Amino acid sequence: MSKFADIDIDPGIVKRAARGDVRAHEIIYRAFATPVYSICLRFTKAPAQAEDLVQETFIEVMRSIAGFRGEAALGSWIRRIAVSKALMFLRSAWTKRSQSLGDDWHDITEGQAVSHGVSSHPDDAIDLDAALANLPDVARAVVWLHDVEGFTHKEIAALMGKSESFSKSQLSRAYRRLRPMLAVADSNLQPDGAVAGSY
Repeated sequence: MSKFADIDIDPGIVKRAARGDVRAHEIIYRAFATPVYSICLRFTKAPAQAEDLVQETFIEVMRSIAGFRGEAALGSWIRRIAVSKALMFLRSAWTKRSQSLGDDWHDITEGQAVSHGVSSHPDDAIDLDAALANLPDVARAVVWLHDVEGFTHKEIAALMGKSESFSKSQLSRAYRRLRPMLAVADSNLQPDGAVAGSY
């Protein structure tokens, strides 16, 4: 669940926030603003839009926190709100550009990242930001939700209002686009791990 899992908020703070305590609201905002901004920026690629989505997320958090029952961690709940706001933003952008989100029923590849030629080892990582920036909005969102945030295809489908096959197809296409970038990154490494041309 990325950085959200590492944030622990005292249940008393949550209860105070539910009663409208401004200081409790501030504590929650300060604790979660950075990971919320990170998610929003991954989706929008624009700092100003990401900041707007952070504000929208926390307006929703403070408006709805009285209904938070604690069945999941507070971070999970806030993360879901942030993802929902980011996806609503993307849907709006897709609509404005008349971008198709049609399922590609013939282009679905099952399996995990490793079966698509993408390493699962952190030591093999390339510049994730640069690689993701080269993906279309939809594919980038699916990769981020699935591989970084840990959402299942079923959850992604529900969030996007699409089918599980759509999520799997988008992930498969994204892996295919990332594979050449990974190959370039690997070719720049010497067998001992040193970057080619460095001394």
